[in-house]
Amino acid sequence: MSFTYTRTIRFQDTDAAGVVYFANVLAMCHEAYEESLAALDINLKLFFSNPNVAIPIVHANVDFFSPMYCGDKVVIQLIPQHLSSEKFEVNYQFIAENRVVAQAITRHVCIDAATRSRKEIPVEMIPWLQQLKEEEE
Repeated sequence: MSFTYTRTIRFQDTDAAGVVYFANVLAMCHEAYEESLAALDINLKLFFSNPNVAIPIVHANVDFFSPMYCGDKVVIQLIPQHLSSEKFEVNYQFIAENRVVAQAITRHVCIDAATRSRKEIPVEMIPWLQQLKEEEE
């Protein structure tokens, strides 16, 4: 089972043509990611301000199948996948009116914030990765 985040497309999300601006889809992905972490009791303030570890996005990809407009209600389904001891990716599906209108992937690598060298995923993230994976199986 995936984590589900529901959102209304806002005017600020759209471009001059009235459809969601492509880069804003990634911002919505990050909103869903943050909500999924918080849903498993990860303290976001501590998580994102940790001086010892950073988890940057090293790859992002978005595919669009139908336009999204201001006022549309979208459901963002999020499924993380553990790739290695220091890397994971998150798959997102944007669903509006019972059809997939976009999908995205973000790939994250865990690094030491000071040395910028790779390190293992923090222990507080393991339940997040495992729970959503177990529910998916």
